[in-house]
Amino acid sequence: MTGGGALLRLHLRRDRWMLLWWVAGIAVFYWSQAWGTEASYPTQGELDEAAAAMQGNAAFIAMAGPARALDTIGGQTAWQAGAFGMILTGLMAMFLIGRHTRAEEESGRDELIRASAIGRRTPLLAAGLVAVLACVAAGAVVAATLSTMLPWKGSVALGVGAAGAGLFFGALTLVAAQITSSTRAVYGAVGIALGGSYVLRAIGDVAGNGLSWASPLGWGQAMRAFSGERWWPAALLVGSAAALGVVAFALLGRRDIGSGLRAARPGPSSASRSLGAGGWGLAWRLQRPGVLGWLGALALVGLAMGTIGDDVEGLVGDEGLARDLLVAGGSGAFTDQLYGTVALMVGLGAAGPAIAAALHARAEEDAGRAELVLSTALPRGRWALGHLAIAMAAGVAGALIGGFGMGLGYLLVTGDASQIPRFTGAVGIYALPVLVLLAVTWTLYGLGRRWAPLGWAALGFCVFAMIVGRTLQLPGWLLGVSPYQHIPLLPAEPFAWTPVVVLAAIAAVLLGTGAAALRHRDVA
Repeated sequence: MTGGGALLRLHLRRDRWMLLWWVAGIAVFYWSQAWGTEASYPTQGELDEAAAAMQGNAAFIAMAGPARALDTIGGQTAWQAGAFGMILTGLMAMFLIGRHTRAEEESGRDELIRASAIGRRTPLLAAGLVAVLACVAAGAVVAATLSTMLPWKGSVALGVGAAGAGLFFGALTLVAAQITSSTRAVYGAVGIALGGSYVLRAIGDVAGNGLSWASPLGWGQAMRAFSGERWWPAALLVGSAAALGVVAFALLGRRDIGSGLRAARPGPSSASRSLGAGGWGLAWRLQRPGVLGWLGALALVGLAMGTIGDDVEGLVGDEGLARDLLVAGGSGAFTDQLYGTVALMVGLGAAGPAIAAALHARAEEDAGRAELVLSTALPRGRWALGHLAIAMAAGVAGALIGGFGMGLGYLLVTGDASQIPRFTGAVGIYALPVLVLLAVTWTLYGLGRRWAPLGWAALGFCVFAMIVGRTLQLPGWLLGVSPYQHIPLLPAEPFAWTPVVVLAAIAAVLLGTGAAALRHRDVA
């Protein structure tokens, strides 16, 4: 491919820091599970008791995967980290491919590159090679770090599974980039595929009906790391990725550069009244597909979690040991502790649409569209406030919809509708830390658009601190940096007004700071 080497080097140079943080974060995630399990169960007797408590727990199997060799540190690590680690590598590959394919075409940079001496398929090949190198590096680092604590064969199996999942979803992103005509649509399609793979795996693992073989995540877990390794499922991941790559190259030859095989629908002949209502109408029109996709995903996640029902206490065996796996503490009912932990996870996910919506203003600025809009009679403040309003509404709605989904799932299983307000409130209270993370992102954007993506890093820290911070015995002051740490874990813990008021004040101050900084810097 003419010019492929130079373009690959350019991509690697642009992505060097992003690749470093992605690979390091994935490796730390796997390693923290191994280290935390070893610290939590220092003797074989305690590990055996824990394995007996978890073995038949349908709720935990749905969340993590098939329970194999849970009486070993390696088995626990593969069980706790396998599915989520593969999702992380899949997301890494998705963002890398989207960044170097559809996003480049939307910005016009791809057209400039193609104006040089370069082959038609070279940009697609270079993007695919970046993702391949990233996935292989992530898998190798995972295997290398785990092998310092655990048997090497199982460590390599986990690394291969993570890399294979990344290759599959990266190749799927290549196909989506040929079919759709926007980066948001690419991410939405692949995100739905990731979520569907997780749901298929969960249903198949709980029911034992073989449905997990329809999921790429199920293929990775079928390698049975630390429980009699099988290597042939890796061929399913690699072979499917190769086949999807061939399809993507074939589809590229059937479309015009800059457009997708699925043509974008023409807009209306006249603007709607909402577009003339200020910045918020334009912001909503631009962000509507992405926000609705996020909210739909949170509703489905909440619905799935709510269907655990109220009979989990009969499934866990030694309840005391099972409590150790949950973030929510206290001495209340185990069901409340379980749903307190689930509510936290959904609340963490609710920050996604808020941060993504806030960063859309940066994307408009980077693409040069903000400059065109601001050249009209629309003031800068109203333009920025429109995007900020959509981001705030997306974050609050995400928390409330996720909680409502939990209550609805609980209703479908138990017939108890009285729990819908309870679960809605249990997740809805996380709108406060969501707004704090949004405010951090907005302040960074106000200081300079290159700093804005660090809002995702802030969310990543919160996820790490809240999910594995206690297991890793992180110091209290470090955990306290996360705004989620200060919210009571409803329904397992009693409600308190003080953290709500304090977090609301922090969010207001940061939002004001970001707005002031944005007024005093150049836009576009």
